[in-house]
Amino acid sequence: MTKDSQTEQTRDEQYQALPHIESACFRVPTAEQLFATPPSAHKPRILLLYGSLRERSFSRLAVEEGARLLEAMGAEPRIFNPRGLPLADAEDASHPKVQELRELAQWSEGMVWCSPERHGAMTGIMKTQIDWIPLSIGGMRPTQGKTLAVMQVCGGSQSFNAVNQLRVLGRWMRMVTIPNQSSVPKAFTEFDDNNRMLPSPYYNRIVDVMEELMKFTLLIRDRSDYLTDRYSERVESAEEVSKRVNQRSM
Repeated sequence: MTKDSQTEQTRDEQYQALPHIESACFRVPTAEQLFATPPSAHKPRILLLYGSLRERSFSRLAVEEGARLLEAMGAEPRIFNPRGLPLADAEDASHPKVQELRELAQWSEGMVWCSPERHGAMTGIMKTQIDWIPLSIGGMRPTQGKTLAVMQVCGGSQSFNAVNQLRVLGRWMRMVTIPNQSSVPKAFTEFDDNNRMLPSPYYNRIVDVMEELMKFTLLIRDRSDYLTDRYSERVESAEEVSKRVNQRSM
């Protein structure tokens, strides 16, 4: 018996032990497939969102510090200004601010979400931005497989309510949320008169978060299609094709 025939026999035996598996849709993940795509040469594209419309918004200032760090690390950061963005479903999706946000979401390879904590939760401004980014646009999933870093600023003592909520949303949006995160307590004491963040362990943590986001984005961006290729969706697609073929043959 040849080596190929032995492999086929082993595979047949495995499928017999998995009677509910659609063998044509079953894939065995391999390192060769995972790293088959050559790395991209362009700068990592990072979209940063903040959750306050105040003139001196500390979530915006934190995001601006993050953008400076990302640029120094070789990324192309873009910050979305949520002013003028309507509440979700209050306007049609053709609204200029909605279109701007969605185009940036599709352009990006990673994101940073930073919200103030208000009443123990993220702000409505933050949630509205995320609500306007749907799971799919014209068959495309604008957030699936992209990296995400979550941060929050606090008016009082340190809390993690907002970042925990942002993590839930990131998972729901099928994003790869990095392990590290930032929470800045008493944010009004952490920025100088020029709106630059003062040196502190909290600033160092933001550096850590941006560095980790860059690493994960470089690792994942060229492999997101492979990483998010799911057995259940392959089965569903096969069933849809079968239905179309059967309908044509009626």
